[in-house]
Amino acid sequence: MRNPSRSGPASAKRGLGLPLPVWLAFAGILLIIAGLVFATQIGKESTFTPEVTGSPRLEVDKELADLGKVPLGKWVEVSFDLRNVGDRPLRFLEKPSIELVEGC
Repeated sequence: MRNPSRSGPASAKRGLGLPLPVWLAFAGILLIIAGLVFATQIGKESTFTPEVTGSPRLEVDKELADLGKVPLGKWVEVSFDLRNVGDRPLRFLEKPSIELVEGC
């Protein structure tokens, strides 16, 4: 005689009580919805209007970063946002470099 309060393989098969085909149908519907959301987002992002036509052009959000007086040994960090505002691919022919200028 089996003890009904005992959990075993029979109770593990039940899960939430839904058969496998229902779970597969639910997963398929979720995939279709995700695909539709993704497809509608593609059109919104591809409305880029270039500022320069016929060539690439690099745009930098700031040309100078004045950090003031920085004590020796202290780390500082500066970030620049770079964008290609042209209608052609932007390629660097040489390795980009940064120039550090010491002020007065």
